[in-house]
Amino acid sequence: MILQAAYEDLLRRSLSKITGDLARVIYLASTRDYNTGTYHHEGLAARYRADVAAKALEVAHREIFYRIAACPLPELVRELEVYVNSSRQAPQDVLHIWQKLEPYRLALPMNTNAAVARLFVSNLRVALAILQRQVQGAEGQSTA
Repeated sequence: MILQAAYEDLLRRSLSKITGDLARVIYLASTRDYNTGTYHHEGLAARYRADVAAKALEVAHREIFYRIAACPLPELVRELEVYVNSSRQAPQDVLHIWQKLEPYRLALPMNTNAAVARLFVSNLRVALAILQRQVQGAEGQSTA
């Protein structure tokens, strides 16, 4: 019961303010300590308890990750576009770094099904290529 309340609080207070499931997955992954795999959210922990907050974050991360991993490619391209455009960096720069460093690999929840993880990474690579072509096309049209 308390886990459900913490989860709903997380959705209402934090995640509802983030546009797009891809951005939410990136945010949730950032709440995880990369050395221990433990999730932490100061506000949620203060309201519920650290262990309950960690579990709510983990559940949300997994749920939203599987949703984004299963979305059709055109929708994933839109999710990526929303995420890239929310950055303060030039879209072309973000796309270049994402293609080179693949930081989205850190968005994978712990113990993710290997096939789903490969699908996510593969689809994101394709979405990056598609969006990069669209951005290059738009830049080409604006200079013509």
